[in-house]
Amino acid sequence: MKIGINAWVWQSPFTADSVRLITKAAEMGFEAFTVPVEDPSLIDIRSIKSVLANSPMTLYLTGAYGPDRDLTHDDPAVRKNSLNYISELLEICEKLEVKVLAGPAYSAVGKRRHLSDEARKREWDRAVDGLTKVSHLAAERGVTLAIEPLNRFETDLVNTCAQVKTLIQDVNHSNIRIHLDTFHMHIEEKNLFDAICLAGEDLVYIDASESDRGTPGQGQVYWSELARALKKIDYKGDCIIESFTPECLTIADAAAIWRPLAPSQDDLAFDGLAFLKALRDSHNL
Repeated sequence: MKIGINAWVWQSPFTADSVRLITKAAEMGFEAFTVPVEDPSLIDIRSIKSVLANSPMTLYLTGAYGPDRDLTHDDPAVRKNSLNYISELLEICEKLEVKVLAGPAYSAVGKRRHLSDEARKREWDRAVDGLTKVSHLAAERGVTLAIEPLNRFETDLVNTCAQVKTLIQDVNHSNIRIHLDTFHMHIEEKNLFDAICLAGEDLVYIDASESDRGTPGQGQVYWSELARALKKIDYKGDCIIESFTPECLTIADAAAIWRPLAPSQDDLAFDGLAFLKALRDSHNL
């Protein structure tokens, strides 16, 4: 299992200037890197390829799903915009030979409402329909969609591993799998070990996020249970540090980051990497 890091630890949005972070992460000792794509037009394919040509880093992509990127929206134009955005992400994946596109692609982040059972089913069905369409697009480009549950303060549709498992079963396509985040799991799951085991072979991407979204290993997440469960399911994916800085205004607002979470973002990266490598090695992951 490789230990990686998301560019959101340092910067948002990801631009041509952000490509230097891939080199920085490699020099720190990271083995994988996630590019968050808030604006596809800002992604410099040529520069990323040039950096990766001299690095063994595994690259991932993740989406950013604001109000106008929502597969469950009442407005068909918004749903179409969401499909177009995900299609653009898949094109970038293909050009960069990225095999996994992660994130909560089913709906906009920040939707939390009391809905009737009928309204909830309508939105669920729209999510299934939209994800079915993009799963076919992903298959054409050799990409797996990794779908992420979020905590109750960020979505009212998919909060738990059991729910995302049902969602991908309803989509029923070989190119849709599961992305889990320890921050969201710390809030929503009764038992982290059981949730990982439920995901099983469908789990292809893990965000290593502490209970306060700070440095992994310095909060309340049950990391030993995570490692034990990943060992039990023979996890084949990687583990990516995801955190944020208050200076990343759009993402900081969405994730409610109002204060620094470490002495510096580099400290968060270095200390988190050391902790996760020790955890991995102690469990032979």
